[in-house]
Amino acid sequence: MKPSPRILFWLIVLAVVGKLATILLMGNKPQEVNHSREQTTIFLEQEPTKTIEANPNLPSQVFPLVSLPTPERSHKLQSILESSHQQDQNRARYLLAVTALENQQPEQALQHLQDLEKDYPLLKGHILLKRAEGYDRQGDKAKAQAIWSHIVEKNFNSASVGEALYHLGEKNPQKWDTLVSQFPEHPRTHQMIKQRLAANPHQPELLKILAYHTPEAEGMTQVRDQLVNNYRSQLSPKDWEVIAEGYWETWEYEKAGNAYGNAPKTPKNLYRHGRGLQVSGKTASAEQIYMELLNTFPDAEETGLALRRLAEMVSPQEGIFYLDQVINQFPKEAPDALVGQAQLLEAEGNFELAQKARDTLLNHYSHSDVAADYRWEMAEEAAQQGNLKSAITWAEAIVQENQNDALAAKAGFWSGKWLEQQGESTGAERIFQETLAQYPESYYAWRSAVNLGLPVGDFDTIRDQMPKVVKPASRPLLPAGSQVLKELYQLGQDDAAWTVWQTETSQLSSFSVEEQFTDGVLKLTQEQYLKGIAQISSLQYRDQPADVSRWQRLREASMYWHALFPFPYKKNILNWSEQRELNPLLVMSLIRQESRFEKDIGSIAGAKGLMQIMPTTGEWVANKANVKNYSLVDPEDNIKLGTWYLDYTHDRYDHHSMLAVASYNAGPGNVAQWVRRYGLEDADAFVQNIPFPETKGYVEAVFGNYWNYLRLYNPEIQALIKTVEE
Repeated sequence: MKPSPRILFWLIVLAVVGKLATILLMGNKPQEVNHSREQTTIFLEQEPTKTIEANPNLPSQVFPLVSLPTPERSHKLQSILESSHQQDQNRARYLLAVTALENQQPEQALQHLQDLEKDYPLLKGHILLKRAEGYDRQGDKAKAQAIWSHIVEKNFNSASVGEALYHLGEKNPQKWDTLVSQFPEHPRTHQMIKQRLAANPHQPELLKILAYHTPEAEGMTQVRDQLVNNYRSQLSPKDWEVIAEGYWETWEYEKAGNAYGNAPKTPKNLYRHGRGLQVSGKTASAEQIYMELLNTFPDAEETGLALRRLAEMVSPQEGIFYLDQVINQFPKEAPDALVGQAQLLEAEGNFELAQKARDTLLNHYSHSDVAADYRWEMAEEAAQQGNLKSAITWAEAIVQENQNDALAAKAGFWSGKWLEQQGESTGAERIFQETLAQYPESYYAWRSAVNLGLPVGDFDTIRDQMPKVVKPASRPLLPAGSQVLKELYQLGQDDAAWTVWQTETSQLSSFSVEEQFTDGVLKLTQEQYLKGIAQISSLQYRDQPADVSRWQRLREASMYWHALFPFPYKKNILNWSEQRELNPLLVMSLIRQESRFEKDIGSIAGAKGLMQIMPTTGEWVANKANVKNYSLVDPEDNIKLGTWYLDYTHDRYDHHSMLAVASYNAGPGNVAQWVRRYGLEDADAFVQNIPFPETKGYVEAVFGNYWNYLRLYNPEIQALIKTVEE
């Protein structure tokens, strides 16, 4: 069975929002805002007499400046104030004000902000917040307080009101009660709750809000544990469901199974209750829960999956019986059930019926991923036996019947390799071209490009290449969210955009394709690279035809691929790659695979940081590189040491990047053994023969990443690919 996405838990948790928090905090009613209009008219402008809304079709000179260093950006923004259209002048003034505040220049910020809300009503709430910040930094607390109160009174968007309430609450704690009850989804609410819990951790209602609204945040396992262990009697069935979701999506299956036992009895909850028990070794209890699911929801989709799980826990005869039920009643699970049944029949010595089950798989579920897996298994077996004609037939069937399966690119490429081995060079070239055109993002597209003789670098030449890196000039228009959100994102106001998004999506029980993509992109801006990339990547698992179609349209846009293959830490990576004489895109690709750019991440084995360096290795490298003081979770230090070690593995294998990368993962000793065993006459065959599945997958992933970074960020290769596709 193909792996299900592991990062979609917030899609469910987001369903539970404001109303519950209000109930939880019953008695903390919203406080009235007390200030006179006279207090504000001194510096709060009257309602604007003219409005100029943002026109997304009007070219902007401001958006391409967002990523520039502050001094250079500010200089160009000043020029825009004198020459550009009104809309860009508004943007320039806002960004100049933000920069002035960052530089502790409130007077200058207030000058840029003067009357700006008249001409820039789209960001009126955020302009007023910046003005309040300017007065606050000047020491004029009364004016700042009055602006915050005005924002609350006039009920601007939730993001602005929540921010204003937070600041008001620093003097009047009752405002924080209002913030909690009215805006439980607001990041400022979560910040304030953590402050209160630090002073007094025994506040279950606040813990619940975090469980509902920040399930993926750091430290949430401890929050859930505290609720379960100390406040069990105060948890509703819905609370248990949210807690269980959090455990499930962080792979704490035993805790999740126990929590789901107290959640509402839905098909999903019952299945996960049973599965959590099964994974934790409580098979008898798991069987009871699966049977309860079967009896209570006999037609639910999860019931088919539960029957397959039951088949794993009983005798072969009983297993075959349960799988028959799946095959007859649950078409979605039937392909996996047929394979499972064939395996049980073979174990019983009934090879004829086993083959009949596999024939049924191919005849009735030809387009399934399971059928693709079986075809590839047969193709590999035929190739190993020297029957290349049969291997090509099986592989071509995958390309024809399973075009959207992950194996299709691999099958296409190896069809070309096998044709080449048979001396059919023309047919092989055609297959390589088709693989490159149909699956341009795949590792096998790169291998096809290499076999076509394109100058894209090969395993033994990549190291010395220094491709030009060109990032998009400006951020794309997000496909979901309000105009305020989209404007803030394109202006590079990431924290403000993230707050707006949190408040805008608080009532959603699930995300559309475009919303899920937008959520992933905004997570990237918060340096939540692991979650953001996973959020976007998991769109491939959508199975509703309309969603699949929308996802495929989204994949046609360059912003989709740039989000999947972001380019953080560009300066550090380019600097140390140049010093180590390493291809910077190879370094970027290895980091993406090792850590997904999470600078603080650690592995079970103890590896740390962006390039996942073991402490002992880090110490050894530091001594060799004469580095005295370092931290493996500091990006600069980690890249410095990691690139030194990658340079070392390249030197050890005569600058052969595939061997160097394999060694980075599996160790030099293992790679040396494999070279002696398999030889390097055919590098593709060597990769296929790597006996460690983790290392084999690692090599393909790193060089698949390399290919995508090359095709996305190098203009020469982009132009070359277009020529080939035409």
